This record gives sequence, C-alpha cells and structure tokens, in this order.
Amino acid sequence: MSKHVDRACEWVYEGTWGILAAWFKVPRDSPTLPAAAGETIEIRRPDVGFLRYLTLQFWIGLAIIDLLLTGLWIMLLIAVPWLGIIITPLAWALIILPDIAAYVALHLRYDTTWYVFSDRSVRIRRGIWTIQETTITYENIQNVSVRQGPLQRYFGISDIVIETAGGGGISADGTGALTGAHVGFIEGVSDAATIRDAMLARIRATRSTGLGDERACESSRSATAHWTPNQLQRLTEIRDLARALASS
Repeated sequence: MSKHVDRACEWVYEGTWGILAAWFKVPRDSPTLPAAAGETIEIRRPDVGFLRYLTLQFWIGLAIIDLLLTGLWIMLLIAVPWLGIIITPLAWALIILPDIAAYVALHLRYDTTWYVFSDRSVRIRRGIWTIQETTITYENIQNVSVRQGPLQRYFGISDIVIETAGGGGISADGTGALTGAHVGFIEGVSDAATIRDAMLARIRATRSTGLGDERACESSRSATAHWTPNQLQRLTEIRDLARALASS
C-alpha cells in the first residue's frame, strides 16, 4: 500500500514540478561557472539525507497540528453532532492537504538547490519564485565553518557557512537563515569537512587569506618602489603633521 502511495505522490510531484518549472521559468539544469583551460568544475546537490531531514522536521510540526485539528473535530462531533458532520470535509481537507503541499514544497526545495565549485569560485543557487544565485570567489572568503546539529548528525549531513569580508553571520533563531549579502550557505552535504578542506586549499592557492593581505602588501611594495627617498621623507612629514593635528 505504501509503495502505491509513494508512486502516487511522485506522480503528483512530477506533474507539479513540470508545471511550476514552465510557469516560473525555473531552470532544471545546474548553474555554470566560467572555466579556464584545464580548470576543474564540480557540480553538487544536497545529499538525500537533507531531504529526509527536512521531511522529518516538517512531520514533527505537522503531527502536532493534525492532532489538534483532529481533537477539535472530534470534540465538535460529540458536542454538536450535526455541525461536526457538516464540517467533516473541511476538517479532513485541513488535515490532508498540508501533507500534499509539504511533499511538493520539500522536494522542490531539494531539486532547485545547486552548488558549483571551480578552482576560483563557488556558485550557489536555490529558489523557485525568486531564484537566488550567489557567486563567491575564494580570494574574498574570510571564513569557512562547518555546522551540524543533533538531528543533522543522525542523517549524516552538515552545513557549510562561507563568510566573506563585510559579510553577516547566522541568525540567532538557529533556523539557518543568514544575514548579510556576503555569506554563502551550503546545506545538507555528507562530506562537509572534505569540501571545507578543499575550499581552504583553493583559498591558500590564491595566496590570500580572504582579505587580500599578501596582494595588498605586494601592491604596497610595488607602489613605494617608484618613490624617491626625498619624496618618501616628504610623505612621512605630511603623515606626522596630520597625526599631530588630529591629536590636538
């Protein structure tokens, strides 16, 4: 019986997915990144454990709501039988329809999430109504961290938080929402530590810690190489005078 139900849900989902993809022009293929000759491109999706993780979270919340609605409907049947019978279709609709909507919504979220890695950057895409596509170059990355909650540990998945200079952080509500325009969020991967280490290796390969210190120093040395000793002395005097005026 459960196999038939699963097949029916999959059939409904495929039809819904096709309609939404056509209506909202949702790309079904992965995003692309420009690549130089010999550059490797890796295309990833969240692991299937991420879908199970989302589904379990939803069912926990939905079970509570369904129990409350069912309890209210039974109480109404006992207290006012004729009214309970009249609203029975509405009660069952409120209990069943969210299940179908959740199945579609969770699978859509899973199927529209993509991660693309190149030797120079990472691109993240998600969304249906509003498609969000973020590209982060390794030179600008300030921090890469792995986050895993108890439920994620059960499903064998983790999240990767990518922060760049001037980026925000994780919201305090713990839902995984991120603030700031310079943050990338890679959800539901089973080899988060491996991905993080590969990203850190590519960051080191750009000879930058994410803030561009090495390049800044090289640029500074290159610029000062064109100044004569007399000009440097004049600039030093101007700097000292400006500091004196600022402190007075």
